[in-house]
Amino acid sequence: MSKPEYTRPRTRLYLITPPRIDDADAFAALLETALSAGDVACLQLRLKDASGAIDEAATREVGAAVTEMAKAYGVAVLINDSPQLAVELGADGVHVGWDDVPVKDARAIVGKEMIVGATAKNSRHIAMQAGEAGADYVAFGAFYPTSTKDGTVQATPDLLEVWQESMEIPCVAIGGITVENAAPLVTAGADFIAVSSGVWDHPDGAPAAIAAFNRILDELDQGRS
Repeated sequence: MSKPEYTRPRTRLYLITPPRIDDADAFAALLETALSAGDVACLQLRLKDASGAIDEAATREVGAAVTEMAKAYGVAVLINDSPQLAVELGADGVHVGWDDVPVKDARAIVGKEMIVGATAKNSRHIAMQAGEAGADYVAFGAFYPTSTKDGTVQATPDLLEVWQESMEIPCVAIGGITVENAAPLVTAGADFIAVSSGVWDHPDGAPAAIAAFNRILDELDQGRS
């Protein structure tokens, strides 16, 4: 009897907050309607101040408003850039950027049980180093033009294909992903697709975007089976 082929688990959504939130309670209400519309694996709180650094005050405020609610939906809450804030807010983990806290240091701060993710841009070498240092996942991108983040570099879908074929650490595709352009990245091998403006700026609203993304992910998953 031949050995059955390994089937990659269904790709899931990795939701990122808008870079600025003026009303934490209003955002919490919007987020709940979005989470009610379909599967979301995790929520990254990525709130920046005018200098581009993490806005700690806003992160605390939004974190207090959404963390327990998101967890009630089975959504892991991650804090961008600051492992200390992740611990303080009782989040599930932290995501560290290219030039932020080293993965090894972030792991030492949050401990063994919390999630640590790392930006790898378009570098398999950096991604492998992150994995060796204790990252639970790596994020590649930007795959498409994005207005949400400065200083991005171009990544191509073949990066996901090679990573999926050679590495076990999950990979996240990020950068300008919308309902219309997500499919090639899922097919190439993204375990998660990270979306921000593709949800919050969707013309039919965030819940409709979440539902539409999940329909695509379901269809592609069925196509692989």
